[in-house]
Amino acid sequence: MRISLNWLRELIDISMTPEALAEKLTMAGFEVEDIEDRRTWADGVVVGKVLTREQHPNADRLSVCTVDIGGESPSQIVCGAANVRADIFVAVATLGTYLPNVDLKIKPAKLRGVESKGMICSLSELGLTKESEGIHIFDETVTGALQPGMDVRPLLGLDDAILDLTSTANRADALSLVGIAREVAALTGGTLRLPQPAAPQVEQNRSLSINISDAQACPTYIGTMIENVKIAPSPLWLQRRLLASGVRSINNIVDVTNYIMLEWGQPLHAFDLDRLIQVAGSDQIEMGVRFARSGESVKTLDGQDRKLQEQALLITVNDKPTMLAGVFGGEETEVSDTTQNVLLEAAIFDSAAIRKSARSQGLRTEASARYERGVNWAGLETACRRAIELILETAGGTVTAQSTIDHRQGTLTRTIELRLERVREVLGMVELDEDLGELQASDIERTLTALGCELQSNGSETWIVTVPPYRYRDLEREIDLIEEIARLYGYNKFTDTLPDKTELGYLSIDQVIKRKVREAFRAAGLTEVMHYSLGKPGEERQVVLANPLFTEYSALRTDLINGLIEAFQYNLEQGNGALNGFEVGHIFAQEEELIESEAIAGILGGDPAQGKWVRGGKDQPMTWFEAKGVLDSVFDRVGLTVEYQPDRRDARLHPGRTASLWVKGERLGTFGQLHPQLRQERGLPDEVYVFQLNLDVVIQQLETDEAMVSIFKPFSTYPASDRDIAFFAARDVAVSDLERTIVKAGGKLLESVELFDEYIGDRVPAGQRSLAFRLVYRADDRTLKDEDVDPVHQKVREALTEKFRVELRS
Repeated sequence: MRISLNWLRELIDISMTPEALAEKLTMAGFEVEDIEDRRTWADGVVVGKVLTREQHPNADRLSVCTVDIGGESPSQIVCGAANVRADIFVAVATLGTYLPNVDLKIKPAKLRGVESKGMICSLSELGLTKESEGIHIFDETVTGALQPGMDVRPLLGLDDAILDLTSTANRADALSLVGIAREVAALTGGTLRLPQPAAPQVEQNRSLSINISDAQACPTYIGTMIENVKIAPSPLWLQRRLLASGVRSINNIVDVTNYIMLEWGQPLHAFDLDRLIQVAGSDQIEMGVRFARSGESVKTLDGQDRKLQEQALLITVNDKPTMLAGVFGGEETEVSDTTQNVLLEAAIFDSAAIRKSARSQGLRTEASARYERGVNWAGLETACRRAIELILETAGGTVTAQSTIDHRQGTLTRTIELRLERVREVLGMVELDEDLGELQASDIERTLTALGCELQSNGSETWIVTVPPYRYRDLEREIDLIEEIARLYGYNKFTDTLPDKTELGYLSIDQVIKRKVREAFRAAGLTEVMHYSLGKPGEERQVVLANPLFTEYSALRTDLINGLIEAFQYNLEQGNGALNGFEVGHIFAQEEELIESEAIAGILGGDPAQGKWVRGGKDQPMTWFEAKGVLDSVFDRVGLTVEYQPDRRDARLHPGRTASLWVKGERLGTFGQLHPQLRQERGLPDEVYVFQLNLDVVIQQLETDEAMVSIFKPFSTYPASDRDIAFFAARDVAVSDLERTIVKAGGKLLESVELFDEYIGDRVPAGQRSLAFRLVYRADDRTLKDEDVDPVHQKVREALTEKFRVELRS
């Protein structure tokens, strides 16, 4: 945003230098990127009156002029412009003047043998235009006020400085001179002098109807007909202000709409009323606002015939598209040199609707940028009246009709409770002369009042703050008010403080456990992988995004297994071999509300062995027990005692080779082999295994003191005594249940239990299997004898017989 200091001074008195003002604005959050000091462009350039003009004796295109520049005698200047003549007032760069825009210092010179002392300047040489056809000649209507030797800078608008500043995305109000003036007033305590235009006198010679199909996309629309206008170049003051702001002057009507956008931050648009009637095909016109329909198009001011998408918001006349609402005008209804009657549009458009509309056409204009950030809803009427006032002033005409559709809410302000204690808590101490202190209630009241807020004391150092309409969009919470207090009071006035006591950083228990688990899986040979939290839709209880970037990433994942299967398949297809990996991540499910949890999952498969030449180069698939052994090694390393129970609930897994995992009666997760049908569809190896564990359960089991603190336990120095036990047991009896019973019956003397044989076949009763366990007994304080071991071993035999009806074989 380019801010003219002269223009700003019309709205508020500013006595400080441009550099000082730039520093104050930057410290308040409006970074001034550049200061364009135009006073240096014509320092030493004065008004001169051409007394005589003669042809150069040695050059056809040069003139020899005598020019009165207010000195003791006229100066002789050689000029090459074709429009130079006697009795005109011009801008003359005197000897010693430096013109930075053309990098030229004026020195005495001889041009084709004729002495020249100075240079008659064009506007391009003074930096006001890019190109000039000749020297600048001052308007004859003001020559009576001109005197030779006068400084030209006030006459050409070069006694100005331009601040090029940027504002944060939440400060839509700062994209206008009025918004910056309000900010400067709050910073300096100056008094605002904002224009207060009166409502226009409407003769109501015509009727104008408006139809808004979507009140959310366009809450308010004001249409004003102005007839018998005269299209002409804008007054010089208006052209200079637009030029200083980086806007090209077109004609008085269009320039007024741009001027209001710069002054109030409210984009406007002017239609040629007669062209609107031609497009409508009727004298009775109805202006409309609606979204585009499939197949529609509109020709914009840049001459392009734009095919419209359904998210494009349009301005229509009698339902025929005329322009992209709030983005770009239409060529068919633009104001031209032949325009006699205009329709002025002033409207509020929804930020999201304009953003989508502009993006659908790959456009971003000054108007759309302001609508996307959000214009001041309460300032629409003022901006419209100001525009009508300037149009009547610069182009004449009569207001013959005005119509308004308004769907805005009743109030455009909000109230926020502000606590002094909270302000002090967030902002801390401030510097007071040579001491430190706290912000006082008077400081807060003065600061917020300067911003246009109204404060009402609510007792006990609390206020009810009413936000002004032009700050309605960005002052929503108490913390927003606190930020404004800090910004206006001055960030540099708050002290840097450190905590009274410092301590070394440390990891939380959850972080320690997660690191421990990760280390255990890496130690088991698994590679940690990471995937997006988004995946393909189609699962139960899945949360689907309303506006996904890609279909493949349009829903939150409900588990980690699907991503690991995809990664396994991808690595195989890329020739990287089987992936043995694990992942720690968040999963999501939609119940009555969104549930988010953390899980750890892994995948195992393929032949991990190296040097397969001993097997003729053939792969040897990983068995179920090998995969289970990898998982058990992790559990042993972290200190989890896990039980396996048959499970058939996951359709992706083999129904006979899937187990649910349990820890102390709480479900930990699932482990199993991929279903053969899924394996075949994916082209995976013969046996691939996956697991998924609830990380919250892992943390809950490992955050106890017993699990977190390692306790030294010495090895027994006494020999062990082992016994074997074999029996027939029903096939539906799980080995884990048998082991649990053996351990319970064996008591403290039993050191370990290991299944070392299973047989199903001849001489084994139908429906049963032969199992053989090796039991190792050991004591810490003595060598065990038979009379110590035999009673315990007999107790184990009896427990198995009583609970599972086994038939002992030994």
